[in-house]
Amino acid sequence: MIETSSNATAPDVAAKSVNEESPAEATNVQHNTGPGSRPRKKATRGRMGKLKGVRIAGTGSYVPERIVTNEDLAALGCDSDWIVRRTGILQRRHAEPDQATSDLCYEAALRCLENANVSIDEVDLILVATITPDHPTPSTACHLQRRLGAVAPAMDIGAACAGFMYALVTGAQFVSNGNARNVLVIGADLMSRTVDPEDKKTYPLFGDAAGAALLVPSNVDDSPPSDGERESSDPGIQADGLLAYQLGSEGCGGEMLCIPAGGSRTPITAESDPAASRYLQMDGRGVFKWAVRIFDESAKDVLNAANVSSDQLGLVVLHQANQRIIDSAVSDLNVPPEKVFVNLDKYGNTSGASIPLALDEAAREGRLKEGDLLLLCGFGAGLAWGTALLRW
Repeated sequence: MIETSSNATAPDVAAKSVNEESPAEATNVQHNTGPGSRPRKKATRGRMGKLKGVRIAGTGSYVPERIVTNEDLAALGCDSDWIVRRTGILQRRHAEPDQATSDLCYEAALRCLENANVSIDEVDLILVATITPDHPTPSTACHLQRRLGAVAPAMDIGAACAGFMYALVTGAQFVSNGNARNVLVIGADLMSRTVDPEDKKTYPLFGDAAGAALLVPSNVDDSPPSDGERESSDPGIQADGLLAYQLGSEGCGGEMLCIPAGGSRTPITAESDPAASRYLQMDGRGVFKWAVRIFDESAKDVLNAANVSSDQLGLVVLHQANQRIIDSAVSDLNVPPEKVFVNLDKYGNTSGASIPLALDEAAREGRLKEGDLLLLCGFGAGLAWGTALLRW
């Protein structure tokens, strides 16, 4: 996502509905009054919830070896300086022609399981968030299950750049409810296959990657804390799990970020115009405004629900879409830059892989300590979003 022109724009009514608040919404919005302040209660757009008894036991990621720099794209007529100035992206990874989404998932899954010290036969659910499946059917998750040799149900979840958050919350439900002990959650996309190389302002934005996280039951003791533990802990703050989360969608803006052809509405035929329909089309300016607003609102909703202030956060990991979106969003939340993890410059926008890829890098770099409060937020096509506050 980026503020730019594209080869297609959404209807005015869709743009207005997601970029402008109604009078009722405007009266409900409350803003932070300073660093560390808790947002006041207000009506929320998305579905709120919280889950105990679940934690992330390990992460893993994989990116293709082929690095595509801005200078490489200059040969296609792309402006390298414009890319950096407007997005913050310096390079991205592109999969080889013989690589599919499940291939990247497989590598990320192996690294995640090794990191968590869990064998594949212990995995009892596999969720893959992707909008670039190997085939329309069967699911990429089933391809992955077969290749891993797992004995587990497997399914895809399609929510674009918010996909990993939807999959994370779905998997956490199984663990929290006692219906699964090891849930493998993967976000993966080969976005380079979805964008028209002739679209000079959209093609440079996207890259290919996969990231994984393993959800397991929490080892936090449910017994009441001792006097010493009570004094050292934050009163009123949940000790483990997803302290609060929000999932939401605004389908009225769906045409702002879409691939028109390839589904049952507009099948691809010999008579189709491929350039006009089978590639990603984006109203960049409208999506930019929506993304900044939706993160601001959903992050404050989640922090308020968890009784947590922004200065208590250990790290913030947002969907890596655009450096300007990230900067604008976190400044409104009064979060210092050193608490915001960014790897957009190296990988571009990897859609569903964006958050787990960043999460794995942050963990490997020692940016997360046990007990840290971690804020995650994914947002994109749908329009859909997912925000969660969890205890590391």
